[in-house]
Amino acid sequence: MATVLEPVTETQHDERFVIRGVTWEAYEAILAALGDHPTRITFDGRNLELMSPSPIHEIYKDRFGRLLEALAFDLNFEIQGGGSMTFRRQDLERGLEPDQCYWIQNEPAIRGKTNIDLSVDPPPDLAIEIDISRSALDRMAIYAGLAVPEVWTFNGESLRVHLLQKDRTFVVSKTSLCLPRLPVQELVPFLQPDEKSGDTTRARRFVAQVRHYFT
Repeated sequence: MATVLEPVTETQHDERFVIRGVTWEAYEAILAALGDHPTRITFDGRNLELMSPSPIHEIYKDRFGRLLEALAFDLNFEIQGGGSMTFRRQDLERGLEPDQCYWIQNEPAIRGKTNIDLSVDPPPDLAIEIDISRSALDRMAIYAGLAVPEVWTFNGESLRVHLLQKDRTFVVSKTSLCLPRLPVQELVPFLQPDEKSGDTTRARRFVAQVRHYFT
């Protein structure tokens, strides 16, 4: 297998490298070799990208999780988080790890499962992408191939909601499909650095601010 390792421009300290000419077997071998290492791996059928997330990348990721899980707890709806678990399908020769992902409408279908197989199990209802550094690969096309119905992208300043269409393309929407009552743009201020409030206080304030939309 002929491969070429290409460094990708570093932005806000996310480090990315692309390996060209990768087979599915090589992709699975790299996944196995890295194990639980925090490196994120994207495979589009030919090329493989390795990304080591920066501290701010991980802070944004964790804050999304904390806010959404606090909302679920307060409003008493079921939500199953998948974190950055690897999603891959050999028949499609596609795979990636989101920054966060959640089953909401489809939570009952995967409840209690410790192994998710996207060839038989539903994909997460929502995937979250911290987009402060641009991937060299088309991750949205991979999400579309895996039939993930909704992806939120956050670049450190703005949040965009992408909904999957029947033709397997995404369109930007003002509202969420899995959380239609949530004004998603109200998440943004609670994701930003704030020396005055800890993350627990931040989550309580967020829930108090948006709770009335669900009553």
